[in-house]
Amino acid sequence: MKVLKTIGIILLFIFTLLLIACGTLYIGMRDICTSAESTRNTFITTVLETGQFKFLASLCLSDREIDEVVKSNSMAKPTDEVLDTSLIKIASVSDHSSDVHGTDISSSVKENEGDKTDKDEKDIEIIQVPGLTYHGVMMIVKDPSRVSVATIYNNGWPDLGIPLKDIVERDGAIGGINGGLYNSYNNHGGCPYGVCISRGEIVRNKPSEYENLVFIGFTEDNILQITDLTGKTQKDVVEMQKTLRLRDGVCFQEVAYTDNNHFVTLVKNGVPREMNGKGSGLNPRTVIGQRADGAILLFVTDGRGYNNHLGASAGDLIEIMMRYGAVNAANLDGGSSTCMYYDGQYLQNSVTFIYSQTSWRLPCAFVIH
Repeated sequence: MKVLKTIGIILLFIFTLLLIACGTLYIGMRDICTSAESTRNTFITTVLETGQFKFLASLCLSDREIDEVVKSNSMAKPTDEVLDTSLIKIASVSDHSSDVHGTDISSSVKENEGDKTDKDEKDIEIIQVPGLTYHGVMMIVKDPSRVSVATIYNNGWPDLGIPLKDIVERDGAIGGINGGLYNSYNNHGGCPYGVCISRGEIVRNKPSEYENLVFIGFTEDNILQITDLTGKTQKDVVEMQKTLRLRDGVCFQEVAYTDNNHFVTLVKNGVPREMNGKGSGLNPRTVIGQRADGAILLFVTDGRGYNNHLGASAGDLIEIMMRYGAVNAANLDGGSSTCMYYDGQYLQNSVTFIYSQTSWRLPCAFVIH
């Protein structure tokens, strides 16, 4: 009886602590949601973009209030304008300037003897990009033919995906970033969603798997394509690949409503996308873009408390892409999936403690050879 009594006291103590913690958390969230409008809006739009914490918004505000917050911080509908590929004139590596942004560069590619050739040194540039609510890393790959999609997926479901480092090294590449929408439930990572093309082969062809999917990838002429798949069938995708001569790419989702907020197009034909407020909440982000000279911009940020940063908004991404000369740019899968690996180390990885030295499991990634 003494043992049972002791156990009961311990359980009661633990329950009381949990009750106090939950109450404190709830009061804190209520304070946030009744404080300054900008603080409330940032909190609501940020949690709505997470996979597990969307419910927190409903604890603080009604559905009507949440809807008003989302509308005041959202992306305008993407324009129907066709990508003008003539705006991209791919230059030879020797034609690129080594530093087009001067003081923005706080870290450059360092040579590790035996690891990289002179071409790597000339062709890849790593830039640290600090922001008020995030820290970003920009990788500029001046030869777009070096960027492709590597995948472990082959028209079937492998048991698990693998970390970005393993995808890069398995493919014999030097670096990479995470890509599009995939099965991230319980960090499974074994399957991309929508359409995935790797080295000219369509390895997954389900354009209607989710609504409003957008294909982001490259043609055989090394031009970045951002193509809406809405209403397209599997046959349409096959024809699209032939017509556009697509060689590599993945999908992300263009939706904005109260329980989700995915956006894809950031810059089209040199014009930034219109938005309301900040365009989104603050979260870790992964972005791909292309300059007029063909160089590829790969950009990732931290967030969700990592380094005391909340992350980047859609507005932040657009500003960065425009600053670095993007003609076209697209948002990819962010959040805990965001990661960048280069030359034997993670330059940005998962924001969770468990995966602080690696990344979430992925089925595919954009890699650099």
